[in-house]
Amino acid sequence: MITLRPAQERGIANFGWLDSRHTFSFGEYFDPSHMGFATLRVINEDKVTPGAGFGTHGHRDMEIISYVLEGALEHKDSIGTGSVIRPGDVQRMSAGTGIMHSEYNASKTDPVHFLQIWILPEKKGIAPGYEQKTFTEAEKRNTLRLVGSRDGRDGSITIHQDINLYAGLLQDSETVNHRFAEGRVGWLQVARGAVQLNGQLLLAGDGAAIAQEDAIALKGAADTAEVLLFDMAA
Repeated sequence: MITLRPAQERGIANFGWLDSRHTFSFGEYFDPSHMGFATLRVINEDKVTPGAGFGTHGHRDMEIISYVLEGALEHKDSIGTGSVIRPGDVQRMSAGTGIMHSEYNASKTDPVHFLQIWILPEKKGIAPGYEQKTFTEAEKRNTLRLVGSRDGRDGSITIHQDINLYAGLLQDSETVNHRFAEGRVGWLQVARGAVQLNGQLLLAGDGAAIAQEDAIALKGAADTAEVLLFDMAA
């Protein structure tokens, strides 16, 4: 069963410096029918104007993934970590027992466009920490590249949850397949472009919950489509 979450039905938050779309309930946007999916809790598509950003704020007991589509996102935190995240980078922040951090557009002239993803951890109270890795376009082209996993295999970042996160860049008419083990579900998020999911067209910003499906076929339906696929325990 595939259940579409159309981009235009997402929650909206626009503060001038930030234009955000919420796939699931977040902040002032609340929809009891969209509170997350399996262990996936938040997918926010954020666009931040040059030089602006999120001031210092706190998180606890959450795995937070930052995935930049355009521009550069700079962060600093209370445990002395600081970096700039650019397209191709995947960063995981484990909030654990508590962490304070800030996120800013690293450019004074160009906007930054990124996905912020929250995943419920498998246990509470872990030590806060970060991990960031870069995955080239070639690694993701016309395939689903594992970029996050529980055990950090194949060079992926480590996520403290039973989840496999894949990223793919699909050229027009190119097809990739993915099989789900028994007891697994999926979420597909189209970051840009367009794809066909088992023959159903999804556009940029669309998401889809995938349950009780043994396998899916993804076919590029634009010049280059960028997708994230979450394979999770049900």
